[in-house]
Amino acid sequence: YSSSSGPLCSVLVNRFGCRPVMLVGGILASLGMILASFSTSIIHIYLSTGVITGLGLALNFQPSLIMLNRYFSEKRPLANGLSAAGSPAALCCLSPLGQVLQYQYGWRGSFLILGGILLNCCVCAALMRPLVAPKTLKSKELEQDNEEEAEKKKPKAKLLDFSVFKDRGFVIYTVAASIMVLGLFVPPVFVVSYAKELGNEDTKSALLLSILGFIDMFARPTCGLIAGMKWVRPRCVYLFSFAMIFNGITDLIGSQANDYTTLVIFCIFFGLSYGMVGALQFEVLMAIVGTEKFSSAIGLVLLMEAIAVLVGPPAAGRLLDATHNYMWIFLLAGCEVVLAAVVLATCNFLFIKKEPSASADKLENITVTEECSKGPDVNDEEEKGAREEQEKETKEVLKEKEEIDKETEERIRPASLTVDSQEVEKFLKEPTQNGDMANSPETSL
Repeated sequence: YSSSSGPLCSVLVNRFGCRPVMLVGGILASLGMILASFSTSIIHIYLSTGVITGLGLALNFQPSLIMLNRYFSEKRPLANGLSAAGSPAALCCLSPLGQVLQYQYGWRGSFLILGGILLNCCVCAALMRPLVAPKTLKSKELEQDNEEEAEKKKPKAKLLDFSVFKDRGFVIYTVAASIMVLGLFVPPVFVVSYAKELGNEDTKSALLLSILGFIDMFARPTCGLIAGMKWVRPRCVYLFSFAMIFNGITDLIGSQANDYTTLVIFCIFFGLSYGMVGALQFEVLMAIVGTEKFSSAIGLVLLMEAIAVLVGPPAAGRLLDATHNYMWIFLLAGCEVVLAAVVLATCNFLFIKKEPSASADKLENITVTEECSKGPDVNDEEEKGAREEQEKETKEVLKEKEEIDKETEERIRPASLTVDSQEVEKFLKEPTQNGDMANSPETSL
């Protein structure tokens, strides 16, 4: 249920933001565990822990990835690896913690304590402060002036942007991720029961998950550090494909395990490959769709993965019931993960390697340069003659304009403007009205 609510979480994040959604998710996750402690049937546990807690965890998981994409750019692969390391760390700690709590307080008290622990999600949500650039006085004034105009011009933000399906890279990634999830979670689900069938004790069999989680916890940050290198980051899709092939081959080889030692070796290599996949899974999606569309893209991807999760492990369980042999479900899981890697790498190489716009621009530049290189050799004389004719025509046009301007000035100028200098001197020497003589033309003026 946590993965199937991906589109709903995307809509809420696009509408209200990451912090409020995570706060509500932390409350719901805690509430589901607390209600489970009062349950009287298995259906009540399904509804409380499966639906309510699952929805709350989804409202925490998805916004945390979205904020991670907004917070980091240059060191985003390392940040993805470090944040993803929390999942295997919890896998290592919660399994023995659950056994201790059940022994000390019973299953009802265990649910209550886990509900209190999940309230810490609200504390983490409070730290998800939205990024705002520092503002000066001038920038504030300009923003206040331009806010109204910007609001009128900007279209309404889409709560769930389905235009991501127009991106071929996103479609390829979604198909490959759905195929991968069919078999990715099968070994962790069945490895403990596989060890029990080989005659191992319950605690010894459960230790396999702790080993897997411990290796996974260190593999994710290491893989994120490698993915952040300059020569690796542009090829992150192929590194992700390699991680899936590594995981699938591990499943294929692990299907031949026949004792506890070989299962331990399988869990070590599976934890390493599983950590690589977990560190690169959402980093590749961020690189494909970008920051603006990531909130909608991750919700749609999680929805498709949820459908695959509902099919993969149950189908493996039906196969186990039919064959009574764990080898076949591990072989099936390995083939599905390897197929996903082949689909992703092949389609990305064939359809996403070169952009058509770039090739078209190159062709245009080539044709322009060819024409420019051929032109001067063939048409030098014609260009010179055309230039001389244009210059002559412009000179004639300028002369005609000058003549027309002179004629118009003579017609417009009145006769009163033509003044004789002698008349002016006589006028100035005549006595003024108050009987004084003008000493000079300047003073009289």
